[in-house]
Amino acid sequence: MSVLDIDFVRAQFPAFAEPSLNGQAFFENAGGSYTCRHVIDRLTRFYTQRKVQPYAPYEASRLGGAEMDEARTRLAALMGVATDELSFGPSTTQNTYVLAQAFRKMMKPGEAIIVTNQDHEANTGPWRRLAEEGIEVREWKLDPQTGHLDTAQLENLLDENVRLVCFPHCSNVVGEINPVAEITAMAHAAGAFVCVDGVSYAPHGLPNVDELGADIYLFSSYKTYGPHQGVMVIRRALGALLPNQAHYFNAGDLYKRFTPAGPDHAQVAASAGMADYFEALADHHGHSGSAAETGAFVHDLMRAHEIKLLQPLLDAVKDRNDLRLLGPSTAENRAPTVALALNRTAEPVAAQLAEHGIMAGGGDFYAVRALEAMGIDPSEGVLRISFTHYTSEAEVAKLIEALDRVL
Repeated sequence: MSVLDIDFVRAQFPAFAEPSLNGQAFFENAGGSYTCRHVIDRLTRFYTQRKVQPYAPYEASRLGGAEMDEARTRLAALMGVATDELSFGPSTTQNTYVLAQAFRKMMKPGEAIIVTNQDHEANTGPWRRLAEEGIEVREWKLDPQTGHLDTAQLENLLDENVRLVCFPHCSNVVGEINPVAEITAMAHAAGAFVCVDGVSYAPHGLPNVDELGADIYLFSSYKTYGPHQGVMVIRRALGALLPNQAHYFNAGDLYKRFTPAGPDHAQVAASAGMADYFEALADHHGHSGSAAETGAFVHDLMRAHEIKLLQPLLDAVKDRNDLRLLGPSTAENRAPTVALALNRTAEPVAAQLAEHGIMAGGGDFYAVRALEAMGIDPSEGVLRISFTHYTSEAEVAKLIEALDRVL
């Protein structure tokens, strides 16, 4: 297993060379990551050389459209799916809302969907609204002590009336990585589709959606080193079954069926820079292979580095009696998104951390249902500390020292 070259990684992100950020350790990556230079370069090029209506016969337009197509083709290949099974929208929240409208048309009163209270509101609220149409909404509840989703409870919720199961790859406050392939197999065996919110997971390594078996996989490129877009994978069998949500004459193109608004051309094109970055990481670390193999290699490279850095942080907070760590205390089965309930309002503590050069956040992070289910007052919120593979050991050590000072 290769060891991540952190110096090479950080050299790919202009933020680490930015004077105004010097001495600041960034620990709010779950809200949005730094952007790699490959994306920035592509965005700049598009706005300066290609900022015309794409797909026309003149050269600037042809090149612009080709770059948009390249982004879909290369990201889809990294995730093990067909090019037309991946599409872009303005945000994951908006993409989920559009999908919910499609299911609203397809489902009949009396049929059921399953949602969790572990999710960010974006992957639970739009689905819950289907109850207005007579759709039964069943809640897969997290354990109020641990935040864990027990698959045995899901088994009890599944029957022949369930058409869709919606759940997160990992929660943006609990952090535990849910067994997507296992959950998907259970849902499929009961005749249901699955929608996986991967927003809090994808920044830590793009998954192979084909291997997971998910019918829908959603994530946000702006949290995955890219521009502010929502990325949506819809497998062809489900995409063809759901009613078209776009212009009627676009119904024949799978990647257009669930994007009713025109995409942000420049940001879609710049998303190819995410693939540039993943491939540069693989190449630097001596890997060669297919796109899907490259995606898997980079995923494992990122996760190994994160696990190494995460465990000391978990060890530093897990046994303190002045706070509560949400989710697992072992790094292997969680993302490096660490929420701490402080029994006081978290935002002022985040402000104190800022005085020590730590950029973190306090609040409910749109996970109000999860916090309430775990007995936490959303108005107090949690202190959330989140990092990714470009974080250094020195930054984690600085964080732990700062926490000791402010807690």
